Amino acid sequence: MAFIVIYVTHKDKSSCQKIISHLLNKKLIACANIFPIQSTFWWKGKIAGANEVVSLIKTKRENWEKVKTEIKLLHSYDTPCIMKLSVEANEEFEQWINNETE
Repeated sequence: MAFIVIYVTHKDKSSCQKIISHLLNKKLIACANIFPIQSTFWWKGKIAGANEVVSLIKTKRENWEKVKTEIKLLHSYDTPCIMKLSVEANEEFEQWINNETE
């Protein structure tokens, strides 16, 4: 009964929390974890860096397209990082995710 984790980077905790709250209120996700990170990347031909926040969002596989669309609508970046990871966990946790999402 595996599920997915969606990895998303955000400019700050406030914008991250806005997206997470929106997804939770729509019952598209069961939960999310938020971590501060330091990112280094190519941007417009130069190496750049930024303090960012990453969210690990947990939901059912079938919610991928809906969640991705909602994130794109609310995200402040021109090119947001929205990655889907297929994962497996203990049966009780997977069942909880399925029970908490529509």
